[in-house]
Amino acid sequence: MMISKYINPKYLVALLLSLSLLSCEEEYIPDTNLQEQEVVVEGYVEVGSNSNPTFVILTKSIPFISTIEPDKFTELFLRGATVTVNDGDKTVTFTELCLSDIPEELKAQVYEVLGYTPDSSAVDICLYVDLLGQLTKDYGRRYDLKVLIDGKEITATTTVPSFVPLDSLKWDDTPGEPSDTLAQLLVTINDPAGVANFYRYQTATEGSGFIAPFTSSIDGEIFDGKKFDIPLQKAERRGGDFDPDSFGLYLRGDTVTIKWSTIDKAHFDFWNTRDFSANSGGPFSSYTRIASNVKGGLGIWGGYATEQYKEVVPFR
Repeated sequence: MMISKYINPKYLVALLLSLSLLSCEEEYIPDTNLQEQEVVVEGYVEVGSNSNPTFVILTKSIPFISTIEPDKFTELFLRGATVTVNDGDKTVTFTELCLSDIPEELKAQVYEVLGYTPDSSAVDICLYVDLLGQLTKDYGRRYDLKVLIDGKEITATTTVPSFVPLDSLKWDDTPGEPSDTLAQLLVTINDPAGVANFYRYQTATEGSGFIAPFTSSIDGEIFDGKKFDIPLQKAERRGGDFDPDSFGLYLRGDTVTIKWSTIDKAHFDFWNTRDFSANSGGPFSSYTRIASNVKGGLGIWGGYATEQYKEVVPFR
């Protein structure tokens, strides 16, 4: 599920490091002497089949140049906040939930729901959840987030747009020499005319949670009103083994699930700049200011109109 990326400790470290820059895509030199920590928000509301519960994670930003000891990572998660979301009809107060609060016999089920990696369970992740599903979740609806913590008020607004489905999926031979073991995925999108649509996708294979590819967001504005084809790469975990011969390709015979989502402009801007920042490392790269829709803090409060497509990669 999508939360696997959102709450994976390695990912959160990268997110906190990048968000502490508070940047756009122009060159930016961060002040590494800043001592004040800001509140980093990461929260999502999903509408669609198999959608996740609505949740918010609150952490503290850290300086761009710093070292985090594993035993100190838990201290980055903020507890004791009041988190509310208004769905246009009512305001719902979220429940604070930490992994240490969950009985041991139930943790395996929670890990599965959240897509969390048990081998990282030494980190006591805390989040705020609409545990009873009180929010009305619907396409076209606006959701206003308010966070009160340590005398600060943090707000953000997102919308869940209408869902634009994949028109078709096609498994094809790999570029160049065809392979008996690998295939590529091509999808067709019929983009509605006159509407600014933005997309994001993640993939999951047998035994893995959902992972976002290195470039996960698609700007549908450039295809306005057109039917277009695009390859969807198999996502790989950052920092894992890199095989250029199989990168982005799917193993024939595998069961693959594509999580396809429509998102609004502010949500797209966040992932577009975040992915650009994460993929532009190196000695000659420049800093990238990551877009944020959070007032009074950093981060993202995003809406997803989402569906899942499950396929078995065919043999040749």
